[in-house]
Amino acid sequence: MRLLENSFPNGGQCPPHSTYGRWIKAGSFLPGNSLKLPIKAHQNHSPTQAVSIPVTALSPPRPRGKVGTTLIDPTAMTHRWIGWAALAGSLAALTLGCAHLQAQPVDPMPAPYANQGNTPSQAPALTSELTQAHLDFGFALFEQLRQASPDNNVLVSPTSVALALAMAYNGAGGETQTAIAAALRLRGLDLDQINQGSQALTQHLTQLDPEVALDIANSLWVNQDLPVRADYIERMQAVYGAAVAALDFGTPAATERINRWVKENTRDRIPTIVDELPADQLLVLVNAVYFKGAWSEAFEPEQTRDRSFTLANGETIQHPLMAQRGDYLYLETDQFQAVSLPYGNESLSFEVILPAQGTDLADLAAELTPENWQSWMGDLRSRPGQIQLPKFQFDYEADLIPALQALGMGIAFEPGRADFSGLSKLEAFINQVRHKTFIEVNEAGTEAAAATAIGIMPTSIAMPPEDPFEMVVDRPFVAAIRDRSTGALLFVGAIVDPS
Repeated sequence: MRLLENSFPNGGQCPPHSTYGRWIKAGSFLPGNSLKLPIKAHQNHSPTQAVSIPVTALSPPRPRGKVGTTLIDPTAMTHRWIGWAALAGSLAALTLGCAHLQAQPVDPMPAPYANQGNTPSQAPALTSELTQAHLDFGFALFEQLRQASPDNNVLVSPTSVALALAMAYNGAGGETQTAIAAALRLRGLDLDQINQGSQALTQHLTQLDPEVALDIANSLWVNQDLPVRADYIERMQAVYGAAVAALDFGTPAATERINRWVKENTRDRIPTIVDELPADQLLVLVNAVYFKGAWSEAFEPEQTRDRSFTLANGETIQHPLMAQRGDYLYLETDQFQAVSLPYGNESLSFEVILPAQGTDLADLAAELTPENWQSWMGDLRSRPGQIQLPKFQFDYEADLIPALQALGMGIAFEPGRADFSGLSKLEAFINQVRHKTFIEVNEAGTEAAAATAIGIMPTSIAMPPEDPFEMVVDRPFVAAIRDRSTGALLFVGAIVDPS
């Protein structure tokens, strides 16, 4: 393989893209080297010059946390559930289709980049405006997906989708950028605030609980023969820690490379995210989230028994329900019962919302607004009781374009109207948004993955002791994984059939 470690042989000028392509295709990049690439300055203010980009290995995130219950693989470390839907392994890939088919000089050509976990000397501040926007967007997206499949399990990671869209937002301009901001509910936030807030939220979530494994990774895959702006690539690396690599999208090796990255960063829970890419694909943006956490108090396996669970259509099945007694944050109204089951040091929790007998899940979902959710979470109070919760495991995937169109960003998918001038001089549009999730809930805890991210603990007040509650989750319910301190919604879903 030939690395461009010195100036280009033709006097420092950018070689023809065909020659450049041959150099790139010659083999894999080697870690520990610097790749000098021809980068043309923006706005034509200066001549072409060579710059160095570090070449490091694309590798999965390192496990965080300490060994938990023996029911969870100690080598993988314990990954505490961040929320019901949060554990689902989901992945969203945003792909930008190039409207111009002819190859053009690379502007620039990125080399592989690995997020080494370095943090700036002064960490960006976490803002309530961004976490509120993620919450608003998450529930709006969830409702779109639930309505599209009312009789099926749904699991979405708002955090994963929002971070992937934030990367696309950085390259958008004009009405397209405005539409993406509206869909993401980014009211009154400028680009710097969005980027700094996204960086701060990622750092906060991944460092929240040493007993829980929570990894968030981003990557940017670009067409080796088409121009992508240097400042855009640099921003994705600096702010989102994105791994960057150039691929020949016309070969099966390109999809295999992207899928391998996704598989590694979701610990094998999401083996693929892209099926086939056109040769003129401009780039693919990917976010991956992995979570594995042990309950603060594990369920005893001997208490798990087959019990009745009533499906949405009225059919009753026999399914394993775990059982436990203890003190829980709990809320009961005429419409539902709600319980919060913590992971690890109790920073992250799994929220279960069970409609009251005679209340349809769709009726409850209609009330699942950000305002109501925050009110319900704030009204949770510690109370003794018993919980019976189904064991379950499932995968979910969805094409998010229809839902995002309904949320107002349709222009981003329209060739000739979409504006992604911030990432390339070519006209481009989004031609694919895929989201995949995985979740498993058992006696030990929760594992979830997603690729495509609040709660306030009130001061306890001395009250007369209340009668113990009983909550049997034996019919369709809503679940979520959230960060109790910020309210960040990692996952949210509807479980209609745990089998």
